[in-house]
Amino acid sequence: MDLELSEEQIAVRRLAADFVDREITPHAADWDRAESVDRAIVGHLGDLGFLGLTIPEEYGGSGGDHLTYALVLEELGRGDSAVRGIVSVSLGLVAKSINGYGDEEQKHQWLPALTSGNALGCFALTEPGSGSDAAGLTTRAERDGADWVISGSKMFITNGTWADVALVFARTGEPGHRGITAFLVPTDTPGLERRELHGKLGLRGQPTAELIFDAVRVPRTAVLGPEGKGFSIAMAALAKGRMSVAAGCVGLARASLEAAVAYAKEREQFGKPIAAHQLVQDLLAGIAVDVDAARLLVWRVADHIDRGLPFATESSMAKLYASEVAVRAANDAIQVFGGYGYIDEYPVAKYLRDARVMTLYEGTSQIHKLLIGRALTGVAAFT
Repeated sequence: MDLELSEEQIAVRRLAADFVDREITPHAADWDRAESVDRAIVGHLGDLGFLGLTIPEEYGGSGGDHLTYALVLEELGRGDSAVRGIVSVSLGLVAKSINGYGDEEQKHQWLPALTSGNALGCFALTEPGSGSDAAGLTTRAERDGADWVISGSKMFITNGTWADVALVFARTGEPGHRGITAFLVPTDTPGLERRELHGKLGLRGQPTAELIFDAVRVPRTAVLGPEGKGFSIAMAALAKGRMSVAAGCVGLARASLEAAVAYAKEREQFGKPIAAHQLVQDLLAGIAVDVDAARLLVWRVADHIDRGLPFATESSMAKLYASEVAVRAANDAIQVFGGYGYIDEYPVAKYLRDARVMTLYEGTSQIHKLLIGRALTGVAAFT
């Protein structure tokens, strides 16, 4: 086992860190207050190749391995989880799915635009009535001649109002997971309405939407992968996507630690910096250990993916642990800041608000415990 990064990985991580320090961190608080990231950031991410990581160069990607991808996502999470989420979804869930399951026409149609930042993708799986129970989705796609007609709605869709293409999962057959098919739907298709959601607790700068499909007609060439295999495509995407979330959570927890350490060395109480008080050091040490442990879980997932080993359970472990770590780290950082941590003059309140959703999306913490439990025992405890 070799945990040393290659020179190329170190260089990419440094590039990402410099970009975050220059283009993201100084603006994160303003984007949060405005409830909108500056959309120009997407083009900058594309220019640096961050939207094309792990995608072959022949389709406009920048190549690279999944550990490099995780390193970049950690840095983006350190800067602003809203930006990290834009990349995780457009690249991690949509572009990677097209690369893995699309035909050559679909790859050449969408991947160059997605990897360059000229287009964004959204992952339309969750519905108002089905979240954890993804196989229970009710959006339907019916055949009409050579076309498919999609009707239904999706909820909490990251990039929903910005996306140029939606990877939509709809029921085309029997109830349950075997009757679901994946479709690539251009978002300017007639009948598709997008409503942005506001008033979120965290990730305010990230565009999140409800999608409404009113007899949206797409050609048969819009089907991604085999008919009836949409659920498998979604689960495969999420297994890798959970690594993206976990890597971002490591970055978020690291940002909490760095802010808390800096503040503890500056803030004085009882005639000395609060960093000199034992219980403050206890809080800082706990965060530091959590950050390193979560990062190693993420690196293990990346290593398994790159070596072609099974990784779904490892990905659930990383996502479960790192998301809970992000919440604890931000919460403890606020404790170090005291009353000042409760106002948005300092970043730690935003960190906590952003962290809280990490235990909910791409599988709640409880769902991941069930997935891990099933892997350990061979017994499904979902019903």
